[in-house]
Amino acid sequence: MTNRTNISSGAIWEDKVGYCRAVRVGNHIEVSGTVASDEAGNVIGDNNAYEQTKAIL
Repeated sequence: MTNRTNISSGAIWEDKVGYCRAVRVGNHIEVSGTVASDEAGNVIGDNNAYEQTKAIL
């Protein structure tokens, strides 16, 4: 059986609505509800999926 690992950020909504930022199953990672932004709220890698992915992972 493949192991599943839930990865949370500690945000209050994760427990309230039952989701986590990422789920790892085997060698696959699914990401949800994660935004590529800096501490000031500026978008990182605007219109560049590769740069956004590097920032969130």
